[in-house]
Amino acid sequence: MSRPRVAVLFGGCSEEHDVSVKSAMEIAASIDTKRYEPIYVGITKSGVWKICERPSAQWENDDCRRAVISPDKETHGLLAVENGECRTVHVDAVFPVLHGRSGEDGAVQGLLELSGIPYVGCDIQSSAICMDKSLAYIVARSAGIETPEFSVLHGTDLAVPDELTYPVFVKPARSGSSFGVRRVDGADGLDDAVAAARQYDDKVLIEQAVTGTEVGCAVLGNGSELVVGEVDQITLRHGIFRIHQEAEPEKGSENAVITVPADLPEAKREQIQETAKSIYIALGCKGLSRVDMFLREDGSIVLNEVNTLPGFTSYSRYPRMMAAAGISLSELIDRYISLSTGR
Repeated sequence: MSRPRVAVLFGGCSEEHDVSVKSAMEIAASIDTKRYEPIYVGITKSGVWKICERPSAQWENDDCRRAVISPDKETHGLLAVENGECRTVHVDAVFPVLHGRSGEDGAVQGLLELSGIPYVGCDIQSSAICMDKSLAYIVARSAGIETPEFSVLHGTDLAVPDELTYPVFVKPARSGSSFGVRRVDGADGLDDAVAAARQYDDKVLIEQAVTGTEVGCAVLGNGSELVVGEVDQITLRHGIFRIHQEAEPEKGSENAVITVPADLPEAKREQIQETAKSIYIALGCKGLSRVDMFLREDGSIVLNEVNTLPGFTSYSRYPRMMAAAGISLSELIDRYISLSTGR
């Protein structure tokens, strides 16, 4: 019996390209090749798709050939160029190990829906909602979940957050890994922060700072059949959490310590896990997501953001939370693919 062929997409055009490559390297090292036949499709920063032998820091220098996913359902796979000719490569499932724009926002999910190929992770709607922090807040609030107070700037709108008080966080509404995010403690720093955020998105979120500690929960599954990892907790020495922007993130963060399981009473960790499940369901997530929250000093829990395709690097939070719950990356990959083909 032939092994299911799984196309692993990585790279992409977003600012998180390098993180995606590192994530794909971990997936390649952990996927069960006795059970699955992986095909690695890298996307360059300029948007060129190529089949390569294996993801690596220098993958574009390897012997690659052009290939794209066909939106034609009858093809159900890749169109690959080989020896000057185009041939089809059947694919049974796709694992889009892509972060940020065009990978985590519903764009590639739309292509995969057209292709008819089962894929790992959230669908078009939940990907788009979770990628846009302001939309995620609106949907979560309608489900009774607490969120920070916020205002939104569109295009060249001027920043006039009269309803908010400092400090605030200024963020691109549709970006990740803290790119373009700044804490602003007074009105004199607001314009520069908005300009920095607009380098990544013309829609900018100005968000009331939440006093408390950041916690996260890895969620796996579809519908109400959900599995959660151990809760993690981020303790900041200063500044904001920017793990993917460190010079050597594999060695940890310069200003933050991540504790798994979180140093919290068991009852509070369970409450955080249940809240993460509620957020996941409210936003329509499927397959997997990492739900980031704030735990206030009074014990209340506030949504921060939801990452529908979180990192799988050696230092990423999602696989560490699941590993602490006894689920290895190899087992996670198997569950993701099983969930996708049963969509």
